[in-house]
Amino acid sequence: MSEVDRQIARSNELLDRTSERYRRSVGRQHRTNEVGRRLTRIAAADGAILVAAIIFGLVVGPLGLLGAVGVIALMILVTLVLAMAPSAPPPSPEKLRTTTLTALPAQTGRWLDAQRLALPAPAVPLLDAISIRLDTLKPQLAGLADDAPAAAEIRKLVSEQLPEFVDDYKKVPPPLRGVPRNGKTPDAQLLDGLKLIEQEIGDMTADLAQGDLDSLATRGRFLEIKYRGDEA
Repeated sequence: MSEVDRQIARSNELLDRTSERYRRSVGRQHRTNEVGRRLTRIAAADGAILVAAIIFGLVVGPLGLLGAVGVIALMILVTLVLAMAPSAPPPSPEKLRTTTLTALPAQTGRWLDAQRLALPAPAVPLLDAISIRLDTLKPQLAGLADDAPAAAEIRKLVSEQLPEFVDDYKKVPPPLRGVPRNGKTPDAQLLDGLKLIEQEIGDMTADLAQGDLDSLATRGRFLEIKYRGDEA
């Protein structure tokens, strides 16, 4: 095994050791992000109302007590409407197939988050693990051409095979999901399939990082020879 392969193996081991901690925080992070987006929209809307009120007061004339009360009432109304507005719907599998490569991990993560309630509890940690793998994959996609063979493989796995696999499971009637068929229950098949998809995304990430790790190892050897050689 080369030094680069050992570095990849150590990286995967570190990810496996820390994934449990990330899995516990993924759901909390999704909720925090959604609250943050809502608060940002509320702050922007209320700020626009205040700016409009100030401009009106400078150009037309003072708002007066009734005008100030009206501005406050409008801000309260806008705040309530934005706070209670439904979240943006997750992307559909059809939308995932047309998503740009760099946006695919984030959009797939949103789609996965929407599948939690429809899948059995043991599958949720696997969804979180796939989300973590997608986050790790995201930086590698920035330098990957859309027409590269690796890009086609990633797109096929993430935007086609993963949604189709989950949708096939969801079509199975709930009473039959725990009934063995050909030696395995649909629940067990779902878990096994999600594990394979998670591992495959990890392998793809390692393959894409191979060039960067090779470059890092080569540069490290060069620096070691140059500076330690100079010391000698």
